[in-house]
Amino acid sequence: MHKCDDVDIISAISTSIKEVEQIPLDKWKAIGLKTYAPGKWTISDIVQHLIDAERIFIYRALSIARGEKQPLPPFSENDYVTEANASARDLDSLIAELKNLHISLLDMYSSFSQDILMRRGKSFAGEYTVADIGFIIPGHQRWHFEVIRDKYIEL
Repeated sequence: MHKCDDVDIISAISTSIKEVEQIPLDKWKAIGLKTYAPGKWTISDIVQHLIDAERIFIYRALSIARGEKQPLPPFSENDYVTEANASARDLDSLIAELKNLHISLLDMYSSFSQDILMRRGKSFAGEYTVADIGFIIPGHQRWHFEVIRDKYIEL
């Protein structure tokens, strides 16, 4: 299996599921719709952003895995957050959806051969492999969870 910093993709994705399961939900709920600065996203916005961005990255990984030759399009994360209206959703349901998404990601990546993991595809920002995306998704979540811990929990 493909590794990055001595961690294989399956372990990285499995860890991302555990991180969702370990969310300090009471603390996150207590923050509500507060942000740490004007113009920043709420916790619900961040979780919805993770869901949206990761669905897009999963589509990209699948497209490349299946041999897509066309460059894959960008998306505007700020526009997606605005249109998603995550504040109208229950945080529990957002977190459940994020966890389910990572379980599905784990299933998909468990089915990929080493050859598929090394397939390269084009996006608006350059080229990456299916394996690269497999590490980007858990890393993206971890980065946002660290932002929540560092900038929101102490509000």
